[in-house]
Amino acid sequence: MSSPKNVLIAEDSSVIQNLARKILEFQNFKITVVKNGEQVIQLLEKEPFDIVLLDINMPVMDGIECVKIIRETEATAKLPVVAITGNARNFTEDEYKEAGFNEVLMKPLNFDKLVKVVKDLTED
Repeated sequence: MSSPKNVLIAEDSSVIQNLARKILEFQNFKITVVKNGEQVIQLLEKEPFDIVLLDINMPVMDGIECVKIIRETEATAKLPVVAITGNARNFTEDEYKEAGFNEVLMKPLNFDKLVKVVKDLTED
């Protein structure tokens, strides 16, 4: 059996953090949680992840700024990154993809879709 995939969740809402963590841990994913994009960049420099779930509106560094740095860094340029957003009206799905995201999940999160997207993007 393959080892669990490493999922990095960047989300400033502890409610969404905890729900996403529990649901993905139940699906046998290894979860690390941070509260802003700057912490994502720092962690990605230290350890490998299979996917990043990135809230768009976070303090310190938001998801758009963070995904641009991820895409510009050779080691993480191809890493799957999923936008988690409640501000669907500000950007279209195409604009998120142009910014560098592989997928977009709207809040309130559909947890079945969350699991499907994470599994689809982390399959070998």
